[in-house]
Amino acid sequence: MTPIISIRKLTKRYANGFEALKGVDLDVAKGEILALLGPNGAGKTTLISIICGIVNASSGNVQVGGNDIVKDFRKTRTMIGLVPQELTTDQFETVWNTVSFSRGLHGKKANPGHIEKVLRDLSLWDKKDNTLRQLSGGMKRRVLIAKALSHEPEVLFLDEPTAGVDVTLRKDMWRVVERLRESGVTIILTTHYIEEAEAIADRIGVINGGKLLLIEEKAALMAKLGRKQLILELTDPLSTLPEGFAAHELSLENDGYRLVHTLDRDTEQENAAQLLIRLTSAGVRFKDLSTRQSSLEDIFVALVGDAK
Repeated sequence: MTPIISIRKLTKRYANGFEALKGVDLDVAKGEILALLGPNGAGKTTLISIICGIVNASSGNVQVGGNDIVKDFRKTRTMIGLVPQELTTDQFETVWNTVSFSRGLHGKKANPGHIEKVLRDLSLWDKKDNTLRQLSGGMKRRVLIAKALSHEPEVLFLDEPTAGVDVTLRKDMWRVVERLRESGVTIILTTHYIEEAEAIADRIGVINGGKLLLIEEKAALMAKLGRKQLILELTDPLSTLPEGFAAHELSLENDGYRLVHTLDRDTEQENAAQLLIRLTSAGVRFKDLSTRQSSLEDIFVALVGDAK
């Protein structure tokens, strides 16, 4: 299947010599949710800005729906909706007028029915006659999403969509994103919230220093890089590992009162049972056991740390 977004060897170098992007290659499938993770200054916003035609690339090629973003700017820009980080809205304009005006800016004929649907989907219908200055920060962010959806784009970019939004509203907005995907909209979001990517994304991309370090399906990424560990809280501390256990991935923590074993994902249950039997036979006594699984945040921190 032809990707809806195709990026090849994309670079961005500013006049002061700073390289914001360094040869990025990326394909995004129609209808997927892709989350881009990275620290501040990693290149996330620069990448989005180039695709949306706000910033010019130094080199490389970007296509949206098979159309070049430079040669076919008007066509590609109409296919794209962008929700920026900043709350840039006309404070004295009403919600209805703001969203309707945004549709007209993209060359689309007036369609009150569509505007109403967008506002209802985003729980903004009862605020349609309010001015922007009367809304909370979370509601203003919803208005930004409504503006981005006003012209019925096929691709929606969300740049830190829930920054500064409380947890309850954040999860509500995740449900909005899921409904958009169900309607066929392709969504690319940047986020600092690891749990956001873990909750709603199909694929995860990690970008740092202008380089795309990794792009992987979420489940495959967790399976490949996530670790599951068996943790034994010992009755008596150990100063060294028992003799004959060198082949096992074992480590001592908490001044010898905790024994940690990294499990083999394919044979974890069998290996854990055998290990417990062997440890008991070797005289190791434990009062409690538990397991812990690496989170997406653990994987992200490790990837970014290794890239430094």
